[in-house]
Amino acid sequence: MEENMEEGQNSKGCFECCVKCLGVLPYASLFATILLYAGVALFCGCGHEALSGTATILQNYFEVVRAPVETLDVLTMIDILKYVIYGVAAAFFVYGILLMVEGFFTTGAIRDLYGDFKITACGRCVSAWFIMLTYIFFLAWLGVTAFTSLPVFMYFNIWTICQNTTVVEGANLCLDLRQFGMVTIGEERKVCTGSEKFFKMCESNELDMTFHLFVCALAGAGAAVIAMVHYLMVLSANWAYVKDACRMQKYEDIKSKEEQELHDIHSTRSKERLNAYT
Repeated sequence: MEENMEEGQNSKGCFECCVKCLGVLPYASLFATILLYAGVALFCGCGHEALSGTATILQNYFEVVRAPVETLDVLTMIDILKYVIYGVAAAFFVYGILLMVEGFFTTGAIRDLYGDFKITACGRCVSAWFIMLTYIFFLAWLGVTAFTSLPVFMYFNIWTICQNTTVVEGANLCLDLRQFGMVTIGEERKVCTGSEKFFKMCESNELDMTFHLFVCALAGAGAAVIAMVHYLMVLSANWAYVKDACRMQKYEDIKSKEEQELHDIHSTRSKERLNAYT
């Protein structure tokens, strides 16, 4: 009987602990963090593989060769973009953790758990700094989304031409890399419809896979933009909460001080009346 009572108390204690932990979670920040991680992972993973596929297509079908080390060519730029992707993945992994921590410390559940707390000037500055930084990242991700849409548009045109080879049969259409600024004007790197390279490129898996990877990368960048907007709403709400809590804290301090002064005045008058009576 006693064992059953102990088990019931333990289960009740675990249930209360779970409810308390669930109450502490900042769900808005958690949702934004999950969306940010999903978008960044999709953008970085698919973007990296899409860049690798682009380099393969350029080398196999457009006969683009890697220039010397001191020259900046399209293949070197692709390698640089890959390293940039590594940095973006690491940076936003850390930034998501920082925003989650900020959400924990500004939610009202933390105050209820640990009691009333003092709002410091440092806390207000940190919240304002996160709002400004998140807005900058929001603009940056908008630029990344616009930049990612360019290869999607280019590959869509190439993919459409390949899917309609019977329609363009007889038409002399050429894909010239000079039109896209990938090579210098003096270099002639093009593939024309009807050529053997064109049919091989259209039948290869690299073109179809690279096109869809860029589409997924664009979707990941869009998800990151939505996550930044969600973070801005959360941080603005947290800032308003911190600001109101600061005002309430000042009001409580002034009220407590006035009540103490009134209590001292009443005590002094009571003592004076008592002395006058005696």
